[in-house]
This record gives sequence, structure tokens and C-alpha cells, in this order.
Amino acid sequence: MQRREVVAALIWQQGKFMICQRPEGKARAGLWEFVGGKAEAGETLEEALIRECQEEIGVTVQVGAPYMDVLYDYPDIPVHLTLFHATIKEGTPTPMEHNAIAWITPKEIAHYPFCPADIPIIERLAKEKL
Repeated sequence: MQRREVVAALIWQQGKFMICQRPEGKARAGLWEFVGGKAEAGETLEEALIRECQEEIGVTVQVGAPYMDVLYDYPDIPVHLTLFHATIKEGTPTPMEHNAIAWITPKEIAHYPFCPADIPIIERLAKEKL
């Protein structure tokens, strides 16, 4: 199975970063993740992230530098996840494709079960922001 390019946004506001809870009926339902999704054919990773943030939470983001890359093999799909620093340029985050949106501090990470591909990122965030 071919590895899919997946993008996600690390968005900080007032010392907290945004996470989203996956909806029922989708793989990994109920787990938390960073907003984002799969890149489509012909899109750059930055274009994919802008589109996904508009579709999933209704905001326009400014994409910054990559924060971290993760290779992870889910049973249904192998992914190459690139997490970018991003800032909201326009709009207010609204959970259009998720159960909920939360803003958390790195100290609150343990209270949220994350998708397995996000675990290395979460571990790095926790170490850096102690």
C-alpha cells in the first residue's frame, strides 16, 4: 500500500495549542489529533493544509515552517505526516468535521488520547514546553 502524504497544523494561541477530536464513524473515532488531512494529487503540502483547515474548521491559515515529520503505518493506511507551524489569518475555529476543538497546554496532554501517529509529536511538545 502506498504511503499517503498527510499534513497537519500546530496552531498556538496564548500558550495553548489546538487539537481536534475525530468524529464517530471514522477510523480512530474519539481520538484527538491536529487539524489537517491528506494531500490531493497536484497540491503542495502547504496548499493541502490551507484547504484542510478551511474544510475542517473554517479558518484560513498562514503556513509556517515544518515542526516535525512522522512515518506511521496504520492498519488501513501508511502515512507520512508533516506537522507545520501555522497561524490563523482569518476566521474562528469551528468543528465542522470533528466532535470538538480544544485548546490545551503541553501539561494537559496526558488528559487526551491521541492518534498513534501524533504520539511522537506530542512527546516532543511535552518535553520542549515543560
